[in-house]
This record gives sequence, structure tokens and C-alpha cells, in this order.
Amino acid sequence: MVFGAGKMAQLVATLPDGKICDFIDRKVRNDTPEEYVRQNIERRLVLELGYLPEQIEVEYPIKQGSKTVRVDLAIFREGVQHEQENIWIIIECKRDSIQPSASKDGEGQLKSYMSACDNSEWGMWTNGKQKRVFRRIKTEEGVVFEEPNDIPSKDGNIDEVDRPNRKALKNAVGDNLLFSFKICHDHIYVTDGLQKQPAFFELLKVIFCKIHDERNLPNPLEFYATAKEKKTNDGRLTVFNRISKIFEAVKHQYPAIFDANDSIKLQPRSLAYIIGELQRYSFLSTNIDVKGKAYEELVGANLRGDRGEFFTPRNVQKMTIQMLAPKVTDRILDQSCGTGGFLVIAMNEVIKLLEQQAGVTGRSDAWMREALNSRIRETAKENFFGIDINPDLVKATKMNMVMNNDGSGNIFRQDSLLHPHQWEGEFKEQFAKALGINSVDLRNENSLGYFDVIATNPPFGSKLPIKDEETLKQYQLGHVWRETEQGWEPTEQLLTSAPPEILFIERCWQLLKPGGRMGIVLPDAILGAPGLMYVRQWMIKHCRIVASIDLHPDTFQPRNGTQTSVLILQKKTEDEINRGMMPDYEIFMAQVKAIGHDKRGNTTYRRNEEGEEILVPTNPESIPLIERTATGEGVARPLPPQKVEDDDTEFVAKEFIEWKQQVVLGW
Repeated sequence: MVFGAGKMAQLVATLPDGKICDFIDRKVRNDTPEEYVRQNIERRLVLELGYLPEQIEVEYPIKQGSKTVRVDLAIFREGVQHEQENIWIIIECKRDSIQPSASKDGEGQLKSYMSACDNSEWGMWTNGKQKRVFRRIKTEEGVVFEEPNDIPSKDGNIDEVDRPNRKALKNAVGDNLLFSFKICHDHIYVTDGLQKQPAFFELLKVIFCKIHDERNLPNPLEFYATAKEKKTNDGRLTVFNRISKIFEAVKHQYPAIFDANDSIKLQPRSLAYIIGELQRYSFLSTNIDVKGKAYEELVGANLRGDRGEFFTPRNVQKMTIQMLAPKVTDRILDQSCGTGGFLVIAMNEVIKLLEQQAGVTGRSDAWMREALNSRIRETAKENFFGIDINPDLVKATKMNMVMNNDGSGNIFRQDSLLHPHQWEGEFKEQFAKALGINSVDLRNENSLGYFDVIATNPPFGSKLPIKDEETLKQYQLGHVWRETEQGWEPTEQLLTSAPPEILFIERCWQLLKPGGRMGIVLPDAILGAPGLMYVRQWMIKHCRIVASIDLHPDTFQPRNGTQTSVLILQKKTEDEINRGMMPDYEIFMAQVKAIGHDKRGNTTYRRNEEGEEILVPTNPESIPLIERTATGEGVARPLPPQKVEDDDTEFVAKEFIEWKQQVVLGW
């Protein structure tokens, strides 16, 4: 136990089960659904809106008539006494099952608290899925409650709430962007009567408009809806027309994603509400992991199909990409791209290399940044490829690429296991053009090796057997194998059916250049089942087995309990294959004993030897808390210690990189 002074008096170093350490006052509280919402709001207040922790009181008691009640968060203007009459903003946080209309804990409760605090001007009620914001105005006729888009930042600039400029846009922290996405999606679902999937694609259109508007320099932002506009039909129509004009430009820029006759199908009042919810954030500069988690969780909740689509957790994707170490000149593919997570993470690793080469930093001139963005778009267009059989996921991947790195790459809809002569003509032409070859060069399985890096999680499962003879005959692993004195060898006889994950191993190998490398997620049965010995022998003959990472059993939980591993393989040259077995070589092997969540999907945190969750000091250089002095200068101080996810993937990647420096792999 460490002791300090004032509000930080009880700074704990460990936490018992079921407890959290409050972000603001450092007190230990029960880890409940309401508390999860409150902790995210607290982070948003400090890290997005610029409030100092000293301005915020948690569970602050106020007098309401003859009784004393506690408000979840009370915010005071800087420098004033923390007394009930000085409360400026009140925030109430509820679990997601409580509705704003609830008689006891709904928005009525918030308004009654505001009325009990004479100078309380702002209030916010949220359950993580819905949000209500009120501004209390005193008039000659009495008190009225307006409904603005959001509470103000620390400086109290109300104009910024109604219509933010680029400098005022906020970088989302924690799960607050995910909250906003859920709020918008649920609003569409309820207000417009759309089912989950159509609601998602309408939200997708709005997100595209937001990104396009942020990039539309030097013009002022047009993606906004003022509180006044949201109140009237005429105002809502004004917002609808303004956003529709942006969408026309979006359609022109992304004809492969949106049809020329596409339109925004939301009601004007629904669209105005959504714009008001999203307009405060910068989708371009918000951290990739924050955006990725929010977006991919939203995609997974709405587009997850029944084809064995269990999207790879971001930490596993990140580990795999770091181990593959993509270079700026590498051509990269995910032929089962799902939501595009592998490609987005790979692209951002390449962007870091491009920034280093160009000497671009956060303080670089605008022209240097624009030159870098041009290079990023060029690199995405030339070197990044994704294929998926699900057309909805293809759209989702393109959106993910655009949102994260300014380039949609070459993302195609196709069953990549098919024989090239069965590929759709339009896909084949576009794929060949992006590769810089003639489509006639894509003749068969032996003419596909154009990629340096493949990172993928192919669909797997007994529900998806491949039975088509034209497909099976392309693969040695699509044939029956027999055991001989020299080992296993393929016969001329085709299997009656084959699991897709086995064929995908060979397809990825076919798509790689000699010396190319792949990271592939596979069920452990392939690595250990006696009946699949022939698959392992094929891999040993055709690939160098670089690494085998045994993933935690809960990796794909709560939706799938299949035990999986990540294999890192390097394609042998024809000469190496013909020479037979390679001399003995080292293989990197690791076991991920902690994956960051349990079988129910709940986040797990690092613990000490006594089993208590530990608090770790925050690196002030990574996420500093910036205070402004009287002269306007920024002074950084570290954030309070935080719980850290219990996740081994980062350590595995670091250990592999150190090991690789001592082993000659050619990359």
C-alpha cells in the first residue's frame, strides 16, 4: 500500500477480485456495469475534454429537499470551492438495462439533481448505449432544459459543442468511440426500424461522410448538426441535405463501395441525432487500437455469419504482424480478410516505416504530412490486398482501411479457394491489373505466387467441407495420401471432401513468392491429430517452419472454443524443395498463457503471486495528462497507475524479434 496526500491519499498497488481503482479519486469500488460506464466517462472528461481530476468529484453528496443523495460525477469550474451551489455539470451513469425513460433512475432523476443545484448548467445521462445531454437555462418564464449535442470541454466553449472546427475535434479514448457507435446503431435500429445489418450499412455511410469531411482541407467542416437544427423538421432537413451532399462526393470517390444511385436512407431526425453524436471526434487521428476495437466489435456484432467466421482478436493480429515484420516494399495479402484487421495493422506498421524514412513527426509541416499521406495511399494501392467470399465483409474491410490509413487497398469479393478459371471475370481482371500483370497469366494454381507476406485466419470447421472436384484437384492436400516407407505421399485419388483450413494452407503457399512468409491461424488438430500427419509432412517439405505459437484456449471465446495456434511459415524455393529435408534448424515455439479475456469475453488483468490485480504506473510519454498554465503552455504529468490487461502476445512478439536477430531467415 502506498500513501500520498489529498485526493490521492489511498493509492493502492493491488486490487482484490471484483474491484476497480477509480480513475479520478483512486478509491476502490465494486466493478459493476454502471462502474464500467462511469470509468470510461471519467477518462473521457480528462483525456478528451481536458478537465483536471481536481475539478471532478465522484459520488458527490447533495441536498435534495430533506434528503441527501449522491450524484455519480459532479464537475466544478477550475478554482472554485467544491460546494453544492458551485456544481457546473452533473453526470449520471447507469447500466445498459436502464432506459432514459425509467421513472426512478432515468433522465428525470438527472433533471431533479440539476434543479437542486442552483448553478448547475449542464447534465448528461448515459447507460453506455444511450445518452441524453441537457443544458439548464433560466428565463423570465422559468427554467427550460435544452438538449445540445454534448457537454462542453473544460474551457466551456458552447460554439464548439454545436459546430466543432478541426482544432476542436477530440481523439477518442477507452471505449467511448465504441459507446458512440453503439448509441448510433441502436438509434437507427429503433428509430428507423431497420434490422441490424441494414442499420450497420447506413451507419457505415455516415462514417464515410465523417472521414471525407475531415479530409476536405482547407474547407471548413460540414459534418455537424446544431442543437437548434435538431429541434425542428426544417433544421433536420437542412442537416440531411448537408450530409447528402457530402455523401455524393463519397460515392464519387469510392465507386467500388457505393453504387451511383445509393443514398442515405435514414430519417432526417435520425440522421441529425447521429451526426450530433459523432461530430466531436476526429476519426483520422484517434488511436488505431481505439478505432479498431470499436469498429471491429461493431462489425462482428452485425455481420458475423455462419461460415466459420470467428474474427481474430486484435492482440493476436498485432503479434502475428509484428512477427512477420512487413517492409515498405512487401506485397501483403489476407485471402480471408474478414473485417480487415490483419491488413489495417500491417498497413500501420508500414506507415511507421514510411514516417521514419520521411522524417515526419506530429510537429511536421502540413505539406510534409500531405506528401506522406500521398505515399501512404500509393503504397496501399500497390501493395495491400484482401479477398473474402462475404460481400458485406469486403465493404467492411474497405471501410476499415479507409478509416485507419487513408487507403482502401485492393479488397475483392471472391472465393479464393476456387481454380483461377472459375474466378469471376471482373475480379480476375481487377486482381491482375492491381498485380500489374495480364489476367491470362493467372492460369492455374502454379501461377499465383505474387505475394511477399500473407497474414490470415481462414474459416475452419466441419460445417464447411470443400467437395468440388475442380477445386480439390488444385491441391496436393485435396488428394488421398498413403503411407510408405519413405513417409506419406499423395495419390491420384481425390478426397470426397476436405476441410477448408487444410486447403487454405496450400493456397497461401501457392500465393507466396519463393522465400515469402505467412502467418496463419489454424486449429490445433492440424498440428497434432494422427490422421493429419500427411498435412504436417507436406508443410515440412514445402515450408520452413519458423514459429509455432500455441494460443490460449479462450482466444476465440465467448463464441468459439476451438484450440488454435499461429504458425509462421516461410515458402521454400524450388531448389530447396527438390533437395529434400533441410538440415536441422531452430523453430521458435511459445505458449500464450494469457490472452487478455476469459471464456465469457470479460477483460482479465495481470495479478501478483497472491492473485490480486496489480496497478502499473502509466508511461507519461505515451499518454500524458496535459495541463495548461496561466501562460497557455502545456505541462505534462503522468496519469494515475492503471490495471493492465493480462496478455502475453506482446511479450511473445518481442521474444520472437530478439530470437530472429540471431537466426538467419532472410527477412
